[in-house]
Amino acid sequence: MRTLALLFALLSALPSRGQEQRLYLSGTGLSDTRTWEFYCTEGRRSGSWSTIEVPSQWELQGFGAYCYGRWYKEGPKHPPREEGIYRLAFDVPAAWRGRAVRIVFEGVMTDTEVLLNGRSAGPVHRGGFNEFSYDVSRLLRYGRTNRIEVRVAKESADKSVNAAERKADWWIFGGIYRPVYLEARPAVHIDRLALDPRADGTLRAVVHTTPLPAGCSLTLALDGADPRTVPLGTGTRHDVQTAWEGVRTWHPEHPQLYTLSATLRDARGRALHTTSERIGFRTVEVRPGDGLYVNGVKTILKGINRHSFHPDGGRTTDPSISLADGLLIKEMNMNAVRVHYAPDRHFLDVCDSLGIFVVDELAGWQNAYATAVGSRLQEEFVARDRNRPCVILWSNGNEGGWNTALDARFAELDPQGRCVIHPWADFGAIDAHHYPAYQTGVARFTNGRKLFMPTEFMHGMYDQGHGAGLEDFWAQYTASPLFAGGFLWDFSDNAVRRTDRGGALDSDGSNGADGILGPYREKEGSYYAVRDIWAPVQFEELRITPSFDGRMLVRNGYLTTPLSACTARYRLLAVPGPDAGEVRVMSEGEVALPALEPHCTGYARMVLPDNFFEADVLEITTFHPSGLPSATRTWPVDQARVYADKVLPGPAPAQSASLHAEQGAVTLAGGGVRVRFDTATGLIAEVRNAAGILSLAGGPVPVGMNARPFRAEPRMEGDTAVLTIYYKGAVDSIRWQMTPAGLLTMNAVLLDKASGGSGFDDALTERDVLNFGFTFDYPEQQVRGVRWFGRGPYRVWKNRLRGVNLGIWEKAYNDTQTGAAYERLVYPEFKGYHADLRWATLQTRESDFTVYALTDGVYLRLYTPGEPADNKAFRAYPEFPAGDISFLLEIPAIRSFKPVSEHGPRSQPGNIRVKKGDEGIPVRLAFDLKGKN
Repeated sequence: MRTLALLFALLSALPSRGQEQRLYLSGTGLSDTRTWEFYCTEGRRSGSWSTIEVPSQWELQGFGAYCYGRWYKEGPKHPPREEGIYRLAFDVPAAWRGRAVRIVFEGVMTDTEVLLNGRSAGPVHRGGFNEFSYDVSRLLRYGRTNRIEVRVAKESADKSVNAAERKADWWIFGGIYRPVYLEARPAVHIDRLALDPRADGTLRAVVHTTPLPAGCSLTLALDGADPRTVPLGTGTRHDVQTAWEGVRTWHPEHPQLYTLSATLRDARGRALHTTSERIGFRTVEVRPGDGLYVNGVKTILKGINRHSFHPDGGRTTDPSISLADGLLIKEMNMNAVRVHYAPDRHFLDVCDSLGIFVVDELAGWQNAYATAVGSRLQEEFVARDRNRPCVILWSNGNEGGWNTALDARFAELDPQGRCVIHPWADFGAIDAHHYPAYQTGVARFTNGRKLFMPTEFMHGMYDQGHGAGLEDFWAQYTASPLFAGGFLWDFSDNAVRRTDRGGALDSDGSNGADGILGPYREKEGSYYAVRDIWAPVQFEELRITPSFDGRMLVRNGYLTTPLSACTARYRLLAVPGPDAGEVRVMSEGEVALPALEPHCTGYARMVLPDNFFEADVLEITTFHPSGLPSATRTWPVDQARVYADKVLPGPAPAQSASLHAEQGAVTLAGGGVRVRFDTATGLIAEVRNAAGILSLAGGPVPVGMNARPFRAEPRMEGDTAVLTIYYKGAVDSIRWQMTPAGLLTMNAVLLDKASGGSGFDDALTERDVLNFGFTFDYPEQQVRGVRWFGRGPYRVWKNRLRGVNLGIWEKAYNDTQTGAAYERLVYPEFKGYHADLRWATLQTRESDFTVYALTDGVYLRLYTPGEPADNKAFRAYPEFPAGDISFLLEIPAIRSFKPVSEHGPRSQPGNIRVKKGDEGIPVRLAFDLKGKN
């Protein structure tokens, strides 16, 4: 409902076109289409006339052939080359006679020839990403039926267009994929405006008109302000300048928009034509060797790359999709987006309205347009987007796909003089290096003098990238005064629905599986990590100790907003054990934020309620000045062992546990639970409870260390059965205790050298520790789900621990392969590592069982995610430990395009050093194996 309300508000805010009238020949987007006649020359449904919905990509309507733009790496000599012919009969109002009428195509792929009533509307348009139009005033039959025929070639006759647009790392489609309409204006009219509204209220305008009679003037009106009228000459270009006092500036933190109406008047003051634009007053400066400034404030872009894409429409989208995407971008605490080609008009409407900076790109993926066709496309591209307050930089192609002959032309077409960049290159004032390493850039970022703004970094293939390693990269980057921001790759998985494969989603393997969101905008774990890392209010490292007095060090990361404009609230949570109900709010209230200017640090304060240290979790949510939440963070109030003492199963019945030793085995029993250990291996051999056999076995196997048992000592200690197994190597001993109530505890001591050590020189399997702890076997096919108290609900990696919060979470078993196997895509993923375990109940088809962590910092590993079968790149995941369920003190990082070795310190393997006299490292767990269903 909130999204629909925002969409209505957005569309209601669009300016009226005054005396301009529009007649749509197509629908307006994916959810609103119109049927045309259609003929396809090759591929599916070719060779006969049929019908098609417009706008659309014809592949998704069942015609032609699908193709990903890296076809040349797969072996074919050329991509599909089908052509399509569109026909439509339509009526034109008789009242339009004598007006200037043009037909507008907002996007057609790729070469387009237009015939109106059998006559050519103009030269063939080449290039699939740009809006174009023809003056058809003389071709129309007013008050009568007209016929249009549009001939579209999927491949261009211009080789440079194909190289720039269709030999690329994206899906290539065919068809009229954006709206088509007729637009009628008075015979004497304003053709277009080129505007430069600046932060001080001045407005420079280049006004293009039809030839004017003598004595004409232009009236500029700004919402309710006093209008300004200036005289015009008789030519077609008119330079105008005026100013208003007291305007509010446009900025992502306060995106103030105004409606500017421009009225052309004749010598007697009569209105000839009125048009309007939504504008924002703001000044963008790139100061070489200094920074990117917006309205005089140094600015860092927190951005993401985005394709105009939807699984059901290809590049055919609609305003609701654009709004939903804009809201997702803002919710991730981002303030910028980079596009690879001209996006939909309605996406720029959203960016203007919500406050999202845009780096607007002339297409060209690693190959450039030739100058002749490129200059025409550049003019169309700039003319459409230059008045947008959200557009702050022009991008001339991508990764070598720039034609340097076009660079200077941007300034000629754009009165704002926006800076031009070459993504991935060190060009002009900005180094836009792609996928830098953490220690990037001798003579570039590290000790260079250029502004640094990677237009692609943190590549998100499958579950990699985005949040994985971002915390380190961001700290490293923002420490430099030359850092201007960066753009994650990519917004959503570009998986298209294949009508030739029964509706299956296809991302062309790893090529299109780069999103922080799934194809239908399903949120992946990195979504929440980025939201947390880029939240404008950041808490410095906080650990609650007995001396905690409610003071917390915070930093204001806004660009212009004082922290006094924001709010924060806390909740104190009591978290029960697995069978004791739901989380309870013990207390809640305000957190007093300090009155900090941007980029300053100070103390936030909360008044501790009397029951503070009785709670289990402190939760704090910060809110933007708008009242929308920016992030929620949680901290444990006490240690795992203290929490466990409160929730572990209660005292035993009036009976004793028992112990049975036999050749090579010891069985501990109590409370209806029997656990048999193999004393030669130290592993659990069998578990039985009232429901029968519970297939937990094959553990504890040491992970990341070498150890072998050499002695087992069973004994009774009062009413408790005890089995201590001593090891040579990294494990000193593991003490198992079975209580009369059936609770089995495991107390392992690792790397204990208090007595001089007991084993191998190579106790650790690797000097760099990737996984470290213990693992067990439990058959995956028996698992139904898991309910746990820890950080969730998403899995984590060592370099992606942000964005998950302490609480009770539950998820059913799934075999999701992030960014792959879309037919079984379920988020959050079941398999993987989960942080800060307190307890977890594995829900099984045999009987449920619960494991408690009595040691802080334990990671719960649940099974091993499958490698995507369609992976065309490097391995998706790091190596997982053996076994099925693990309890670990260290887990691996995941790569993000660059290998882990090129990431920051949080991505590097752990290192363990233990000296003689150290007490060793404890791992304490408790197993409730009584079973319940």
